[in-house]
Amino acid sequence: MPRAPRIQFLTLGCRLNEAEIQEWADACWRHGWELVAADAPADIIVFNTCAVTAAAGRKSRQLVRRQHRLHPQAQLVVSGCWATLEPAAVAREPGVTQIVVNQEKDQFIAQYLPPLEGGAPASTDLALTTGSLPLVLRQRQRAFIKVQDGCRYQCSFCITTQARGAERSRSVAEVIAAIRRWEQAGIQEVVLTGVHLGGYRSADGADLTALVAQILAVTTVPRVRLGSLEPWDLTDDFWALFANPRLMPHLHLPLQSGSDAVLRRMARRCKTADFAQLVARGRALVPDLNLTTDVIVGFPGETAEDWQRTLAFVEAMAFGQIHIFNYSPRAGTAAATLPDAVAETVKQQRSAELHALARQLTQQVLKAQCGRRVTVLCEGAEGAAAQRFGYTPNYLPVQIVGAGAVGAQRLRTVTLTGLTADGQNLIGRCSG
Repeated sequence: MPRAPRIQFLTLGCRLNEAEIQEWADACWRHGWELVAADAPADIIVFNTCAVTAAAGRKSRQLVRRQHRLHPQAQLVVSGCWATLEPAAVAREPGVTQIVVNQEKDQFIAQYLPPLEGGAPASTDLALTTGSLPLVLRQRQRAFIKVQDGCRYQCSFCITTQARGAERSRSVAEVIAAIRRWEQAGIQEVVLTGVHLGGYRSADGADLTALVAQILAVTTVPRVRLGSLEPWDLTDDFWALFANPRLMPHLHLPLQSGSDAVLRRMARRCKTADFAQLVARGRALVPDLNLTTDVIVGFPGETAEDWQRTLAFVEAMAFGQIHIFNYSPRAGTAAATLPDAVAETVKQQRSAELHALARQLTQQVLKAQCGRRVTVLCEGAEGAAAQRFGYTPNYLPVQIVGAGAVGAQRLRTVTLTGLTADGQNLIGRCSG
C-alpha cells in the first residue's frame, strides 16, 4: 500500500478561517491522509491566510516563508484573503504550488489536493471520535461551523467584502449535517460563523433565527454559540431563541466607535442610540447576557470630542471584553482615502486609555458572577492537571481549581469564588 500523504493545515485570522480549516482537515483525514503538526515533516502544507489589515497580510507572508524554510520539499497551497487580494505576490513566494481564492474554497478538496496514489482513499468512513480527531481540532474544544460567506455591506474600513465577495449561505440541511458529525465525535460546543452571520438566508428562505431554531430542535450538542453579529441584524423573534439553555447567552456585537460622526464616516448602519436600545432589550430578555465588542481607535477625522464620546459610551455599555484595533489604512478601502488622519502617538494614547477601561469593565462583569455555580467546558490537552481553563455559558474565562484528572471536553459545574491576581479571569472551584 502506498504511504498516505502527510498534510499540515495552518490558519491565521478569523473564526471563519478556522471553520474552513477544520472542514478541510476532517475531509482529508476521513480520506486517509495523515494530518501532521506544524513542525512535523509534510508533503503538502495548506495555509488559510488573513488580510483584514496590512499587518495581517504581512504576517501571512512571513508564515508562508517560515513554512517553506522548515519544509523546503513540501508543496504550499495558499488560500484565504491574502491569497485572494494579492495572488501575484503569493505566486512569487518560493514553494507555492497552488493558490485557492476564497470564491473557489468550496471546491478545495476536489480540485486542489491530489488524490491518493492508487485511486481510492484509504478509508472514507473512519469513525470520528474525540480520541482520534484531526490534529487541527485536538487542542480546541469547540467546532466552528461555517454557515455563510461574503457580505452585502460596504463599511469604509473593511477589505473583507472585496476578499470574500458576494453573500452566499449554506442550506439548513448542510449545516445540520456538519454539526451532527462533530456531535457524534463528542464535541460539546459548536460556534456558528460567517462574514455576515446575521445575513444568513438559505435558498428556501430560512434566516438565522430559523436556522438556530432548527439546530436546537434536531441536534443534541450541549452548547451552541453564535459568532460575531452586526447589531442591525437582530430581529424581535431572535431573542426568544435564548429560552433554550443550549444557546449560550453571549453575543459579540461590533460597535467600532461610540461617536455617531465617526460611525457615519465608517458607513456603519447603526447609531449609538440604536445600539444602546438593542443592548437594553437583550439584557432585559436574556438573563446573564454577556456582550463583547470591537472598537477601532483613531479612525480618520476622529476628534478628541469623538474619542471622549466613545469612552463614555463603552463604559455605559459595560462590555465584558473589547477587541481594540488601532486604525491603519488598508489599500483598496474607502477609508484609506479619507482626510484628517490621526497621529500615531494619539492612537497609542487613546488605545492605552481604552485598554485600561476595558480591564476595568471586565473586572466589574467578572465580580458580578462571584458566588454563582456555573457549568464550564474544560479546555486544554488531555491528562491530569491541578488547574484547568474554561469558559462559562456566557463566555467568561475561568481558571478551574481542584479539577484533578478531569480531561478536556468535559463539562464541569464549578463555584465561582473570586478573580485571578490580574482581575481578568474568574476562579472556579470543583467540588469533586
